[in-house]
Amino acid sequence: MEYRTLGRSGLRVSALTMGTFTFGGKGPFGMVGAQGVPEARRFVDLCLDAGVNLFDTANMYSSGLSEEILGEVLQGRGPEALITSKVRMPVGRGPNDEGVSRHHLIRECENSLRRLRRDHIDIYFLHEWDGLTPVEEKMQALDRLIQDGKIRYIGCSNYSGWQVMKSLAVADRAHRERFVTQQIHYTLEAREAEYELLPLSVDQGLGVMVWSPLAAGLLTGKHRRAAPVAAGSRQAHGWTEPPIRDSERLWDIVEVLIDIASAHSASPAQVALAWLLGRPAISTLVVGGRTEAQFKDNFGAVSLRLATEDLARLNAVSLPPLIYPYWHQQNFASARFSPADWALHRDHIAG
Repeated sequence: MEYRTLGRSGLRVSALTMGTFTFGGKGPFGMVGAQGVPEARRFVDLCLDAGVNLFDTANMYSSGLSEEILGEVLQGRGPEALITSKVRMPVGRGPNDEGVSRHHLIRECENSLRRLRRDHIDIYFLHEWDGLTPVEEKMQALDRLIQDGKIRYIGCSNYSGWQVMKSLAVADRAHRERFVTQQIHYTLEAREAEYELLPLSVDQGLGVMVWSPLAAGLLTGKHRRAAPVAAGSRQAHGWTEPPIRDSERLWDIVEVLIDIASAHSASPAQVALAWLLGRPAISTLVVGGRTEAQFKDNFGAVSLRLATEDLARLNAVSLPPLIYPYWHQQNFASARFSPADWALHRDHIAG
């Protein structure tokens, strides 16, 4: 296993993180998986044996059942097993049962700690933006949780660029703890993060965690143009995330993945993950699975090295358009680009 520093922190995390989205199977999460303690323990053992040291969950996954299962499985495993969790989504019907208010953050952190059977959470994410809570309030509450020893590092997830920067600015102004990471959706099919979120991460020193790096399985090669919904998949059960706005482009990408994978004696999933691991600011990819074979296949991506020609083909089939103001900046400002600028522009100029 390869280990990477999480942004500008001193924390070293495995290049692959185990996702526990499939633990529990309560409510709509049953479309993805419904793993109980015995199966979860087998998968966790598999990941630990492969060198994975980070396990990702959230308070709303299966209404807290994912945290409970992970907590039971990891109990007594020692400090080498790091845990992330998240807060923000609705966890009830009350007026304060969602958001990132001080009340909700502190209450839900304590609830997560109880379910996880731990005295601290290693990385605590704000799961989504809350435009009604003052940024000063949420950053102060997170800082308080760190000072109290209940969390070690903080991050955000599913924020836009300006929302991340506003949060960082407020933290810096008040000399409070700042985000060290953001967890985002980023794949060969969905490269929108390159416009703002990746350059921001390079500039501000945020380590990027990627959720659903295989686009909910659509980039594994199991789904094809002629049969877009694979039998037994989450899509077959009605799952609709992430949205695919150009299905022909998706299948073009899948065909290139399959072709490159064949040349490397690898799987399309390994190629898609290896491409992500080579992108700017990426610290770790959150991968899940319903079988041991899926996890073992994902592990193989860490050692896969794509050739320059492979990267050029993947770029050609997936590169998003250079929207304003970036096309204008490429025409007139490229001589003074920073490393953050190049996180977006390098592929466009090379292409």
